Amino acid sequence: MLILASASPRRRELLTQAGLTFEVHAADIDESRLPYEAPTTYVHRLALEKARAIHARFPDAAVIGADTTVVLENEIMNKPTGAADAERMLRALSGRMHQVHTGIAVVTPTAERIHLETTHVTFSAISEADLAHYIASGDPLDKAGAYGIQGFAARWIPRIEGDYGNVVGLPIAATMHLLKELAPDEI
Repeated sequence: MLILASASPRRRELLTQAGLTFEVHAADIDESRLPYEAPTTYVHRLALEKARAIHARFPDAAVIGADTTVVLENEIMNKPTGAADAERMLRALSGRMHQVHTGIAVVTPTAERIHLETTHVTFSAISEADLAHYIASGDPLDKAGAYGIQGFAARWIPRIEGDYGNVVGLPIAATMHLLKELAPDEI
């Protein structure tokens, strides 16, 4: 049995598009960043903690845990706390390049592995009208960095360097590599 330890509809959709059959059981863990924790260490730790938490409930399963964050000049931009926070994040990203980091963990009955995927994303300047429209839509409120590359915000992204799926929430090629290594019967 393959389990995704995440409630993210985007991760679910990406795994489904990749042809995988799986169950979804969201992990309920403390996602607070530790003092002085580097952004890459943070997403690694959370991905592994999510996978381990669900694996403890389903010890015979292969479990995928993931965590994605947006980083601008070492500031982690997780999901915004509200419209004002989303606006602050989008203004900071406007006209600049940032990184999207996803930690992926696969935990099976016999092994566990983690992987970090980083994609560089360049934003054009965001007009006031676009910003107001996007904030009013509510779309940025459930996304790291307050944007989803697969929707309205795509109009501001002229360039990415790296895995597109990573920016959506799960780099499928890297995930498949881990599954082939640890749980080949599940793919």
